[in-house]
Amino acid sequence: MKKMSALALWLTLSSSLFAAPAPQTSSSTTSKSTTSKKRTARTTPAAASQSAKLDRLEQAVQAQQQQIQELRQELQTRDQAVQQLQQRWDQSQSAAAQAASKADAAASAASQQQQTVTDLKNDVNDLKQNSTSAALSLQETQKNIQSSLESPLALHYKGITITPGGFLAAETVWRQRAEAADINTALNAIPFSGATQAKMSEFYGSGRQSRITMLGEGKLKNLKYSGYYEADFLSAGVTSNNNQSNSYTLRQRQLWGQAALESGFNFTGGQMWSLVTETRKGLDNRSEALPMTIDPQYTVGFSWARQYGFRVTKNFANKMWLGFSIENPQTTFTAHGNAANFVIGSLGNSGGLYNAFNANYSFNLAPDFIVKAAFEPGFGHYEVFGVLSSFRDRIFPCATAAAAATCLGVKGPSAAGANNDSLVGGGVGANARGSLFHKHVDLGAHALGGRGVGRYGTAGLSDLTVRPDGVLSLIRSYQALGTVEWHSPKWDVYLNGGGEYAGKSWFLSAPGKAVGYGAPFFANTGCATEIIPGTTVNGFTPGALANCTGDTRIILEGTFGIWYKPYNGPKGRLQFGPQYSYLTRTAWAGTGGQPKAIDNMIFTSFRYYLP
Repeated sequence: MKKMSALALWLTLSSSLFAAPAPQTSSSTTSKSTTSKKRTARTTPAAASQSAKLDRLEQAVQAQQQQIQELRQELQTRDQAVQQLQQRWDQSQSAAAQAASKADAAASAASQQQQTVTDLKNDVNDLKQNSTSAALSLQETQKNIQSSLESPLALHYKGITITPGGFLAAETVWRQRAEAADINTALNAIPFSGATQAKMSEFYGSGRQSRITMLGEGKLKNLKYSGYYEADFLSAGVTSNNNQSNSYTLRQRQLWGQAALESGFNFTGGQMWSLVTETRKGLDNRSEALPMTIDPQYTVGFSWARQYGFRVTKNFANKMWLGFSIENPQTTFTAHGNAANFVIGSLGNSGGLYNAFNANYSFNLAPDFIVKAAFEPGFGHYEVFGVLSSFRDRIFPCATAAAAATCLGVKGPSAAGANNDSLVGGGVGANARGSLFHKHVDLGAHALGGRGVGRYGTAGLSDLTVRPDGVLSLIRSYQALGTVEWHSPKWDVYLNGGGEYAGKSWFLSAPGKAVGYGAPFFANTGCATEIIPGTTVNGFTPGALANCTGDTRIILEGTFGIWYKPYNGPKGRLQFGPQYSYLTRTAWAGTGGQPKAIDNMIFTSFRYYLP
């Protein structure tokens, strides 16, 4: 743009220099020639004036040229300045672009920083909340640790966990018919109407059912091991036996050890509840489904024993369990009218730590064998089981020989021809248990039947009797129990109804005398007739009924009870309640009729369970 301005200026100056009108060609030529001649001759004033003009023009031209040169130089300088300005503009544009880019980056960074600040604020808030929660959790942990130190639920000793337990009980019983049985009812011994005891009621208060327990547990890589001890104070020193509960003083209820493998196999050995006893979960020890009752003898129809056993069980995905056990055997029998021609066992040998007074111990041939399968398909718990028992006695065929008679070559009574006789008995049973109304109501049913299984019933009926020749004869027996239980956090209400039956097994001896159990020829004429007291201990020996065989046919019991739990928490459990039981015992009919005994019983219990 500046170059065009300089060019226009130069053209203007040039045109001004040559703007004077030019003369005619001929005149001009002539003039020039004349002027030359005249200059040659002399200089006139006009010529001098023209010459001066020309000089001034030349000077003006030179000045113009110098100005043009200066303008050119100025133009070049300006061009250079323009170029520099252009460069600076380009640099400015680049700098502006860079600045814009940096501004964008700064804005992005600022946005990120703002987001970071926001995130940091959130993190700080979270940290504050977490710190508060952590502080509360720490306080709770400290409180729990302090509580655990002050009142631990379990003790830790050399890698095992020891959990003490049990309860303290203050209990009473009132019976319409006296039994002199403390809190523990002798279900098969309630007196018939003629007995002095049936004319008197009784009341006892007792703390003997108080119980102490201890559970020890540990764990190896693929094995959990545990041991359990449980005892109460319901033994009787001179009559302790192993018929049903191994009631030796201090009464050892349970003493066993267990190894549980991750594969589902469990191995348990010691004194424990028989595998016959119903369980609530699988075939697990310590999950036995005991009837809710205050009476330590439980309720009629409940099948059980606490005795030595070695048990192997297998868990199949918590849906099915199989178990097998070998358990301590014992023979209970009743025989009337038999001669002394057989031996089943003897009184206890106190030197061998069995009681020597009033306790019979059979010479057992083999242990009892029990198999059981349990199922939990998702709606209840179900069991089927079988019992196999062996019985034996030694028979003396010449023990009843007349003094003058010869038996097997020997004159008079002798042990000639003595031999052992054995037989096998057993039975099958089933249990079922389910819950309704969100586990507020539990229903249970139990049954066991067979020959030679009487001692597994809580009433303790006989397994067998004896023929006239000393050969053993099994007694058919049945046991059944139904339970209904209602539960809430504060209340438990229960209703039990059960029965136990013993069949007849009787025979006629050679002279035509009835022997065995439940014979219709047995005398029952004196079951309703009271007699005078005995003299063994004056004032404490009611007279024994005469002419009253009274072999039990069936025992029935109905029980209703309530438990109230005002406190059940980390400090243990406090509960108390009453129970009413109606018990009947009906004998097999004999001469004189069919005797029957009835008892009404009221129990109360006040218990504190350790946490």
